[in-house]
Amino acid sequence: MFSSNQSSFTTGQDNIRFFKFDIHAPVFFSSVGLILAFVIFTLQFPEQTNQMLSDFRAWNLTNFDQFMIAAVNFILLFCLLLMVMPIGSIRLGGDSAKPDFSRLSWMSMLFAAGMGIGLIFWSVAEPMVYFTDWAGTPLNVEAWTEDAAELAMAATVFHWGIHAWAIYAVVALGLAFFSYNCGLPLTMRSSLYPLLGDACWRWPGHIIDVFAVLATIFGLATSLGLGASQINAGLSMLFGIADDLNTKLVIILVITVITVGSVVRGLNGGVKVLSQINMLLAALLLCFVALVSSLTNVFSWLWFSTTEYLNNIVPLSNWIEREDGQWMQDWTVFYWAWWVSWSPFVGMFIARISKGRTVREFLFAVLVIPTLVTIVWMSIFGMNAIEQASGGVGSLANGVSSISLATFQMLENLPFPQVTIGLGMLLVMVFFITSSDSGSLVVDTITAGGKLDAPTPQRVMWALAAGSIASALLYGGGNQALNALQAGTIATGIPFTLVIILICFCLYKGLTQSIKTAK
Repeated sequence: MFSSNQSSFTTGQDNIRFFKFDIHAPVFFSSVGLILAFVIFTLQFPEQTNQMLSDFRAWNLTNFDQFMIAAVNFILLFCLLLMVMPIGSIRLGGDSAKPDFSRLSWMSMLFAAGMGIGLIFWSVAEPMVYFTDWAGTPLNVEAWTEDAAELAMAATVFHWGIHAWAIYAVVALGLAFFSYNCGLPLTMRSSLYPLLGDACWRWPGHIIDVFAVLATIFGLATSLGLGASQINAGLSMLFGIADDLNTKLVIILVITVITVGSVVRGLNGGVKVLSQINMLLAALLLCFVALVSSLTNVFSWLWFSTTEYLNNIVPLSNWIEREDGQWMQDWTVFYWAWWVSWSPFVGMFIARISKGRTVREFLFAVLVIPTLVTIVWMSIFGMNAIEQASGGVGSLANGVSSISLATFQMLENLPFPQVTIGLGMLLVMVFFITSSDSGSLVVDTITAGGKLDAPTPQRVMWALAAGSIASALLYGGGNQALNALQAGTIATGIPFTLVIILICFCLYKGLTQSIKTAK
C-alpha cells in the first residue's frame, strides 16, 4: 500500500546485539541516557526539579487548557465517524486474519492494562473530592448538596469514560493498521508514515519513539509509586504496619519481582493469565459491594450516574468561558494530559493484542465496553461513599482526609472490612503487575525497532527499570521527587496531543486508501 524504503529498519540491520539483547541503538541508548540523566538530576536536586516541572506543568495547563479540551473532543468525534463509515469493515491484518485471543481475554487485557489500577484508587476518592469541595467542584455547584452528588458522578465518569478511551483507540488503531495492514514496524513512528514518509526511519522517527518510551516508563514508575502508597495505607489500616518509605520500597520490590516472573512467562502465560485473574477478583469485589448495598440501591445508582453523565457530557466538554475554569484545568485538562501521556503504552499494547478485529469491532470494544464497566464500577463505589458521607457514616462523613485511604474508608463501613480491604490491596497489586508487564513489552518493542520477538531479558530489564526508578525517586526525594516525576509525565501529555491529532489525519488517509485499493 505504501512505498517505503524501510527494509533495513524492519529486518533489524540497524539493530545491534550484545548480551542477548537485540536493540535499535538510536532509540535504546537515547532513552536510557535521558532516563538516567533525569533520575540523577532529581536525586541530586529534588526540590529544584519539583519546582521546575511543577511550574512547567502549571504553565501548560493554563495556556493550553482550551486546546486540550477541544482536541480530545475532536479525537472522540473522529473515532465515532470511523465506526459508521464503510472503512469500519476493514480487518486489522487483512481479510483472512484471525484474532489471537477470545473476546473475553481480549477485553480483559485491554481493560486491565488501560486503567484498572486507577479504578481502585479513584473510584471513591474522586467523587468524594468533588462532592465535598476538597479541591473545587465541577461547574461550581455547591458542595454537600444533591447537585454536588450529580456533578460528582457525572465528572468522574466523564474523566474515565469514552473520551479517555478515544485517546487510546486512535493510537492503538494507528499502530495496528500501519503494522498489520501496511507491513510497517509496530512503533509509534509508523503511525505518521503518510505524513513523514521515509523520514520515519531517520531521526524524526527516532525522536517520536524516544518520546513514547519516556512517557511510558515514567508513567509506569509514577503509578508504581502511587500504587505502593495505597497498598501501604491499606496495610497500615489493617495491621498497623508503618506507613513509611521503607515499607513502600519493600512493596515496590515485591511487585517488581512478581512482574519479572510474569514477563518471563510471556504474553499468554503472563499478562493474559493475570488479566483474567484481575477481572475475576474485581468482579468478586464489585458483586460483594453491590449485594451488601442492596440491588435496589445499585440500580438506582446506575441510573443516576448514567443519566447525569449523559446530561452533563456537553457542559463538561465545553471549553469556552467556563465558570469553573480553575477546576477544569486542575482536573479535566490534567486527566486528558495524563491519558495522552499513557497512550503510547496502552495504545501499543492494545494494538499487540487486536490483530484480526475489524475497525468497527475494535472501536466499539475499546470505546463502549470499558465505559460501561467504568459506569458500573464508579456508580457502586462512588455513590456508596457519597451516601455514607451524606448520612454521617464513618470517616468519610468528615470529608477526604487521604486520597490513598478513601476506598478503604468506604469499605470499612461494609461487612467483612478486613477481607474486602485485603482484596482491594491485592487488586491494586495485580493490576499494576499487569500494567508493568505490558508496559515493559511495549517499551521493549519500541527500543527493538518494532520487533515482536525481541529477547526476554530486554523486557526484564525494562520491568526492573520501572521499579528501580520509582524506588530511587522515593528514596532520594520522597514525595517531592515523585510529585516532580508525575508533573513531568503530565507535561509530556500536552505536546503529544498534537502527535495524536496528526495520527488521526494519517489514519484516515491510510484507511481510505485501503478501501480504494480493495475496490
